[in-house]
Amino acid sequence: MRMTLLRSLPLLFVVLAMATAAAGAPPVVVMLGDSTTAVRPGAIDRVYASRVEQSLVDAGFPVRVINAGVGGNSTTDGLDRFDKDVLAHDPDLVVIQFGINDSAVDVWRDPPATAPRVSIEAFEANLRRLIERAREAGARVVLMTTNPIRWTPKLKELYGKLPYDPERPDGFDAPLLSRYNASARRVAKEAEVPLVDVHAEFLRGDVDGLLLDGMHPGDAGHAIVAALLTPVIREQLQIAR
Repeated sequence: MRMTLLRSLPLLFVVLAMATAAAGAPPVVVMLGDSTTAVRPGAIDRVYASRVEQSLVDAGFPVRVINAGVGGNSTTDGLDRFDKDVLAHDPDLVVIQFGINDSAVDVWRDPPATAPRVSIEAFEANLRRLIERAREAGARVVLMTTNPIRWTPKLKELYGKLPYDPERPDGFDAPLLSRYNASARRVAKEAEVPLVDVHAEFLRGDVDGLLLDGMHPGDAGHAIVAALLTPVIREQLQIAR
């Protein structure tokens, strides 16, 4: 009996050490999204994920932020890679931002598309499932709307036809993207998760000045997103503790 106990002590010490290390590890936040979330080397100094991490660390709140943004992704893609890109990091909190690719009608194709890549019904269902999957893993969730989009010569060349209106400054947003953002607000309210309304905040300022290329936030845009997101994330992580 004594020998068995002695043999088990090293294993016990390992388990206790691992538990102690885990208890002292900083919380993990995964930012799940598309190219407006993803790192953009050479184009943006710091995207909002890295800004949030730095702000929290500077405020004495250590945190590890994983950027899981992938260009061209929709909510469907986010679900497909959720295990690998989100759950594999054992997150304490997941931030979700999709909508631009979901709502896009690829009128530049031959023949032109006539419907969004992901229907608004499927978009809503996907958001709900993303929230459910994060919660099932014990993570809290923050949902975000997208930034607005404004016309550039390149965007007009690709998307400057119905259902889009190139004569309106908000002609990319108005027909579909605004509806998808309204859907995200509704899902957040019904699922009782915090919403960071990036779309509404950008509209309070010079939208063009906040965008890099009409579609993606520039440095000023990422700074605004980070300023909105940082206190929400800190509050949610403090609740989780």
